[in-house]
Amino acid sequence: MTYRVVRASASDLAAILAMQRRVMPEDEPVSDADWWIVASDDGPVGFGGMVPSRQFSDVGYLVRAGVLPAHRGRGLQKRLIRARLAAARRAGYAAVVTDTYKNPTSANSLISCGFRAYEPARPWAWADSCYWIRTL
Repeated sequence: MTYRVVRASASDLAAILAMQRRVMPEDEPVSDADWWIVASDDGPVGFGGMVPSRQFSDVGYLVRAGVLPAHRGRGLQKRLIRARLAAARRAGYAAVVTDTYKNPTSANSLISCGFRAYEPARPWAWADSCYWIRTL
């Protein structure tokens, strides 16, 4: 199977919301972000978003990412992370932050893409969340 990470268009939003509901059924889907999708021969199989950080003027925040279960284990989340990092560089961000909650697979993908754990001055997520930063 061939996979491509591409910038999502407005017509991809319904598929992104459906994938969020499928891979994160306990969370409220997020729609307001810049999105990337993993396109395959079968259609979209993964997604990742980025928004400007609410805390820092020159920082991007990686929001929501997921890969459908049948397509996991192929490095697709790392490809989504790298695509968003490239976009963050083009946007002039100095760094990118994100968080994970009880998700060692995502944490390992972030680490392999150069993120490091850190403690923000004003935590924004769940009490047990891990926070990640990558300078650009």
